[in-house]
Amino acid sequence: MSLTGNWSYPTAVKFGAGRIAELPEACAQAGMTRPLLVTDKGLADLPITHQTLDILEAAGLGRALFSEVDPNPNEKNLEAGVAAYRDGGHDGVIAFGGGSGLDLGKMVAFMAGQTRPIWDFEDIGDWWTRADADAIAPIVAVPTTAGTGSEVGRASVITDSVSHVKKIIFHPKVLPSVVICDPELTVGMPKFITAGTGLDAFAHCVEAFSSPHYHPMSQGIALEGMRLVVEHLPRAYADGTDLEARAQMMSAAAMGATAFQKGLGAIHALSHPIGAVFGTHHGTTNAVCMPAVLDLNAPLIADRFDRAASYIGVEGGFDGFRAFVQDFNDSFAIPKRLADMGASADRIDELVPMALADPSCGGNPVELTEANVKALFEAVI
Repeated sequence: MSLTGNWSYPTAVKFGAGRIAELPEACAQAGMTRPLLVTDKGLADLPITHQTLDILEAAGLGRALFSEVDPNPNEKNLEAGVAAYRDGGHDGVIAFGGGSGLDLGKMVAFMAGQTRPIWDFEDIGDWWTRADADAIAPIVAVPTTAGTGSEVGRASVITDSVSHVKKIIFHPKVLPSVVICDPELTVGMPKFITAGTGLDAFAHCVEAFSSPHYHPMSQGIALEGMRLVVEHLPRAYADGTDLEARAQMMSAAAMGATAFQKGLGAIHALSHPIGAVFGTHHGTTNAVCMPAVLDLNAPLIADRFDRAASYIGVEGGFDGFRAFVQDFNDSFAIPKRLADMGASADRIDELVPMALADPSCGGNPVELTEANVKALFEAVI
């Protein structure tokens, strides 16, 4: 079976090994001739980034790079990126990398033509309508990890460097118009990033599948996404050069982010403030939080996981799935407690209101309260 395709749900996706070579065509399709490639500090000097800049330069598109992007990007990174975009006279952004590079790249394209501050467009009510939609620059997204799925998302997570709160900035036109998913770009990911990003994709699928909102398309995508992670993440972790496993994980990542249009839940409501306060890796944090959240939600999700478990490849219905999740984490050397990642219980009283204010709360099957969120933080930290 050839793992290659051209898809237009939820946007135009060029999927397959070696398709980074089609980046100039993707730029033309998006309508850009002077792109700015935005990525994070860790990727800036890697061969895949130099190769991508070479492809752009050879096609007459320049080799402009902005890489002052932190692991949890903030508004200071964004201001510097917008300045680089304007000063360079660019007409579009190539968002390149894992979640941080993709999220910040999308926001540079979004903010380059706006006059209001970034926080005016937070994902609250209809705040997105405040933006000048015509001023949003075109975006081509190129993921280099298989996790966040931000390449097919309509939002970015940006940390407020003053309050240390992760905020979701949403606009329909932040959805990249063309995506290149080339699994060869993920072959060099180290084991702990393969695991953390892969479990991020898994958390997206699990939370979307658990969400009480009605969206049958997302439900089906979440179910198949879970199956792909269960089958292929162990292979990608064991052998990073297994291109089929890398391709299936790249699909699962895009599927997770497509599915969570249906909603996220307590895993992300906990993970966002923990990441903002303690700087932990997002996907790994999600993995640590998942067992406790499954316990909380069990009364309302057990039936659907009873039906789904055997399809995913797990025996024993919901109880079997709950046990499997902990074993799955253990197989990738994921810590059992966030204290092992630098989080401390003495800040729980600070974290609880941050979690309750997170937009992800709305998709949790069990209503989140001060009491049950505090209990969750005590369990996971």
